[in-house]
Amino acid sequence: MRAFAKWFSRGTESVAAAMMAAMFATFILQITIRYTARAEWIAETIPILDPSRYGWTLEFCLALWVWLIFWGNSFIVREQDHVTFDVLYNYVRPTTRKWFAIIGGVAISIGFLASLEPTWDKFHILRLKKTATLSGLFGDWIRMRHIYAIYAAFLIIVALRYAWRVWVVFHHKEEKPIHHGEGRIDE
Repeated sequence: MRAFAKWFSRGTESVAAAMMAAMFATFILQITIRYTARAEWIAETIPILDPSRYGWTLEFCLALWVWLIFWGNSFIVREQDHVTFDVLYNYVRPTTRKWFAIIGGVAISIGFLASLEPTWDKFHILRLKKTATLSGLFGDWIRMRHIYAIYAAFLIIVALRYAWRVWVVFHHKEEKPIHHGEGRIDE
């Protein structure tokens, strides 16, 4: 099981790295086109550098950014990496801490899953909307719902992660305090 978890973790990190690389390459292309557009002779000499062909770069970077944020928070960012308000949590008894973790995990799971249905309703509307420039580049099949589909996956995955956390905490005797790493002021 640990081997699968490590393989899965590396795979999700690789997908995020590929998205970041694609976004960076598109951004560099966008800058190159922007500055070569000022010299009209470049576009006339090298037709592939005609700025009118690269309107899609901004929308593509934005779509990758949306995917990168929700993908990363679904699969890569660990619970201890999130910002927490743990002043009370760290100073109560371990059994109370356990119940805080269980109640918080259940609330997050329920909240995320409850918001899935209204989100899905909006996706039904988005299936009709084309993107401004990506549809022209990649074909008519890409719609706005494809860009924002990662949000629905995010809701489900985070809800499942917290449900798993509830199960783990419930089956252990005590919950440990949250440690935010080295270099804290109070250490």
